[in-house]
Amino acid sequence: MSTIIEFYVAPDDEAAATVVEHGPAGIFESLSCGNFDVEEALMEWEGIFTGRRFEELVAAGEPRVVADPDDGEGPLILVVSGPLQDALAAADPLRLAEVGALWVRERAAEGEEFDLEMATELLGDLARLARAADEHAGCLYCWSA
Repeated sequence: MSTIIEFYVAPDDEAAATVVEHGPAGIFESLSCGNFDVEEALMEWEGIFTGRRFEELVAAGEPRVVADPDDGEGPLILVVSGPLQDALAAADPLRLAEVGALWVRERAAEGEEFDLEMATELLGDLARLARAADEHAGCLYCWSA
């Protein structure tokens, strides 16, 4: 499970990977959050937004790793898939609340408790970042350590 998670906007994979050692804060527009399994969350959010099954996302290699210099033992950078970035950017507050509620229920079924208000706020912040990425022809990335 990740302890520090920062979502951020970068123009491309090469630029995104430059912050692998210390994170994107102060370099790229970013959002800090933490203490959940971000790889699993990205797949769950994409599944809820797009209807793609977990197994389908795993088979497609989602979420794609951009940088992992310590082979899973240190900081990691993932790119948010295009369909998820698009879904976040297009989502209105009602849709974000709906996805947040479904995600909280999914996590509860696995024995994890998340606050619905926190989940909805996180998705709203991610939606703002996804829109910023679209405006700047960039992508949404995730750094975790």
